[in-house]
Parts: sequence; C-alpha cells; structure tokens
Amino acid sequence: MFSVRVFQSSSSCQIGPMTLLLGIVIGLFLFVVLRVALHHLLLFKLRRDVAALNAGNHRPLLAGYAQDAVLVFTEGDHRWSGTYVGRDAIGEFLEGFMRCGIQGEITELWTGGWPWALTILVGFDDHADGPHGERLYENHTVLVCRTRWGKIVRQEDFYVDTVRMIAFDRKLTELGI
Repeated sequence: MFSVRVFQSSSSCQIGPMTLLLGIVIGLFLFVVLRVALHHLLLFKLRRDVAALNAGNHRPLLAGYAQDAVLVFTEGDHRWSGTYVGRDAIGEFLEGFMRCGIQGEITELWTGGWPWALTILVGFDDHADGPHGERLYENHTVLVCRTRWGKIVRQEDFYVDTVRMIAFDRKLTELGI
C-alpha cells in the first residue's frame, strides 16, 4: 500500500503509512512555526528600526536595503516624489524625512513567499507636528517591499491621501524647512 523502501548497505527497512504521515505532519508543523517566528522577528526588527529613525538615526533602517535597492515614492507635486536608486539615495531620502520631523509607526505586517525572496506589506502611519505642537500632517501608507536574502531590493509606497502630503510640503516651505 503506502510503503517506502529505503535501501542501506545490505539491509532494508520499510516505512509504514503512519510513520510517513507522522513525518509529514511534523514537517508541516515546523514549517508553520518557523513561518510565524519569521513574521514576528521581522516585525520586531522593523519596529526597532523605525523607532531609531524616529529618534534621528536612519542607519539601522538603511542597513536593511540592498546596495542597489530601488525605492519608488508616491508621485506628486511634493519634495519626496520620485524613484531613489541605491542605498546612498535612499539614505538621503530618509534623512529628508527626519529633517521634516516626520514620525512613523508600523501598524501591520504581512509576508508572503520564501524566506530568501519575501514580499512584505507594511501598514505604516506617519505624522509630523509643528514647532508649537500642532499636528501639521498625518497619513496612512502601505509599503510593498520585495526582498532577496534578507535585504530590501525594491520598495513602493502607496499613500491613502496624497493631497495631505502636498499640503504638508507647502506648510514646510512656509516654515522655511
């Protein structure tokens, strides 16, 4: 019926159907456990990196990008619009966000694909306050990231409301930032 013969030197053994089924169940269980662990590790790492960015240090987040990574930011009539190619350009982009006082928080994370070629979707809320504590800007974004061997190789940002971003850019210009 369901038996597998494994030949070893001069003897052979049979694996019965229950043993085979148990092996498959254990394998699936380990796959699910490791997948959940990967998800939680990614969420922990990205939240830690965003906390560092909020504190004025973009280097931990930048280290997660491949040297030739591409970041495509929402097109529009604002200073951040465009495609940033390479880690140096992405670093300048992140520095610009810090200069404007933008703070962010990862709200959700979804992953798909194999660990060496993940697609990551990140729900991200960001905001900025003015010099007197008034809220100048807030928005919600979905970041779509493609990775290769643990490094982001492509990221596209999709904002819920791009008009808010344009108004914020104009407000920053009025404030001389």
